[in-house]
Amino acid sequence: ATSFALFQGMFAIITPALISGALVERINFKAWFWFCLLWSLFIYCPLAHMVWGGGYIGPFGSIGAIDFAGGTVVHIASGVAALVAAAIVGPRTNWPANKRPPHNVPFILLGAGLLWFGWFGFNGASYFAAKGAGFSFITTSTAASAALLTWCLIEWFKDGKPTAVGAATGAVAGLVGITPAAGFVTIGSSILISAATAAACLIAVQVKAAIKFDDSLDTFMVHGVGGTVGALLTGLLAVKELVPADYFPLSAEILEKGGNLAMFGAQVKAVLITYGFVGLGTAIILWIVGATVGLRVTPEEENRGLDISAHGEEAYDPMAY
Repeated sequence: ATSFALFQGMFAIITPALISGALVERINFKAWFWFCLLWSLFIYCPLAHMVWGGGYIGPFGSIGAIDFAGGTVVHIASGVAALVAAAIVGPRTNWPANKRPPHNVPFILLGAGLLWFGWFGFNGASYFAAKGAGFSFITTSTAASAALLTWCLIEWFKDGKPTAVGAATGAVAGLVGITPAAGFVTIGSSILISAATAAACLIAVQVKAAIKFDDSLDTFMVHGVGGTVGALLTGLLAVKELVPADYFPLSAEILEKGGNLAMFGAQVKAVLITYGFVGLGTAIILWIVGATVGLRVTPEEENRGLDISAHGEEAYDPMAY
């Protein structure tokens, strides 16, 4: 029971951490503290129960949708919340005129590698048993590899050169896409899912840049879009033998009687409910937090940098140069 609680706590804490990527450099730390507390309690916990805990969305509920390791619960939820939060909080001051490109590519690659390694636990351990976990381990790795290659090939064709940052982003997009499907699809399907996810996420990043929407670290574009594509393709590509009736009763029945199209319909319902519940709930929480402690730092604090103004960390002081 304690191991299960710690494992579920990992999913719970990573979700608001992903949301933070959309709001860096301008949100008030008090606002962020209260937002994380309220969002985790009133959005994440009910959604996790609806999908995994016998609630309305999942295989013991009314819809019968499947989510192996968090496509809806973690990735769509964090992506939609990030989209709503970035729209409500607003863009960074003088953005995109003072847009700062990534300046430490080795750290980006290090972070992507750590994520790739950690995702084996994220997906593999969702079997809740050592026996059989190796299968989701393999689909996770093939998905990340295929998505990395897909992103680089698209960049190469489109811009004439692949980039290291693009390779890292592609790998993460593939990991996001396979998360809801890791234990339900074949290895070949994992490659297809991740390639489609990488392409969709890259398009979303391009659209974001074109419309000048300040989701700072592309949280919705990678996690929201990637989680959506992965969740939907899980319905189309799930293998009924990999969705056992003792663990996924309604889902197995849907696949047996209606096939993958019926399962796709259940996944669509799950995605739409997640978008609506998370989007509305996030907006309400941000309104409450904004009305009490405020959402943004001052322009002066933002220009100075939150490392210094909010936390007293003095590296990268823009006033020193």
